[in-house]
Amino acid sequence: MLLASAGGAVAALATLVVGLGLGVVGWFATDAGAHGRPTDGMRTGALGWLVGHGSGFRVDGTPVTLVPLGITLVCAVVCWRWGQRVGERVAGHGPDAAGLGRGERDLVVPTAVALFAAGYVVVALLTAVLVPGPEEGVSLVRVLLVSLLLAGGVGGAGIAVGSGRAAAWALQVPQDVRDGLVACVGIVLAWTAVSGLLLAVGLGIRFSEAASVLSRYQASAGGTVLLAGVALLLVPNALVLASSYGLGGGFALGTGTVVAPSGVLLGQVPLFPLVAAVPDAALPSWAASSLAVVPFVVAAVVVALVQRRRPVLEWGTALARAAGAGAGAAVLVAVVAAVAGGAIGPGLMADVGPLVGDVAVRALLAFTTGAVAGAVLTTWHQRRTLDVDGA
Repeated sequence: MLLASAGGAVAALATLVVGLGLGVVGWFATDAGAHGRPTDGMRTGALGWLVGHGSGFRVDGTPVTLVPLGITLVCAVVCWRWGQRVGERVAGHGPDAAGLGRGERDLVVPTAVALFAAGYVVVALLTAVLVPGPEEGVSLVRVLLVSLLLAGGVGGAGIAVGSGRAAAWALQVPQDVRDGLVACVGIVLAWTAVSGLLLAVGLGIRFSEAASVLSRYQASAGGTVLLAGVALLLVPNALVLASSYGLGGGFALGTGTVVAPSGVLLGQVPLFPLVAAVPDAALPSWAASSLAVVPFVVAAVVVALVQRRRPVLEWGTALARAAGAGAGAAVLVAVVAAVAGGAIGPGLMADVGPLVGDVAVRALLAFTTGAVAGAVLTTWHQRRTLDVDGA
């Protein structure tokens, strides 16, 4: 099981080393190395890696708590891949099929997950203790929690899949529950695609403003590439804001501000290319009404497609599965919205992110009612096609 601990440590070091290298590249690209030393760039890269783990930091005493989800997603992908590799290595350990049939306990995966998470957490906490100075206000608790989520949750899932245990466990879950989970994930993925389309349309419409913002930096070629890289790491955060906007709940781009289809109230906004996609006025009433229907339709279509592959003729089962899928998707969207915001500066910029409560309620209503409507129509069609008594 030493392999599991090493796997967790390597998963953390793989992204940390990349962060250190990018920090040095960024240090050289900004002023050709005229100021500071390469170690300063490495320190900045390590701090960026920690920020992706929710650490936060302080600038001149001002807390910055926004998590660039792009870094977090990269770390999650690496944890998943290394978790799969560890799972493949431990697949042959533990009781065989006969032993499992006799009731022997299979602790291989739980033990491997615990050791994998321990290896990852040790690297993360050592980095958080040794790299930043006390004045930078790095939160060890947040680093610990996010590291456990990445290594124990994402990496642990990879271990279960790679070892083959996940497939065996899935067979013990009722088919209706599995179909409901498929529909839930499908709703989230489809809504993410819609959010990406909203973001792309916003950037496309206001591309000239984004280019103008970029030109104001008067950065060198290297600085421009560095700025584009930072923007790329914040694209997942922008997707979450677009999701909140599409649901009608909107988001804040500063304390006391709101950006929603029904109204926009903005103050001084950051000079950043992605901010150019933010609308500066409310949508026309017909457009806002049309947008409000989209999450309902997305949930209905996804549930209908899942039920088309897995027909359900019992009304109660179909409705329960659909309602659970819609509610589960709403919870996932609300959780992501809750972690996508934070402070990015002093004053107004202390509050940036989705209006989580409003987003959660709207997502629950839209996804649940849409999923149920899709289930009702599909069940009615399947019962009619198969000539089943509707009683």
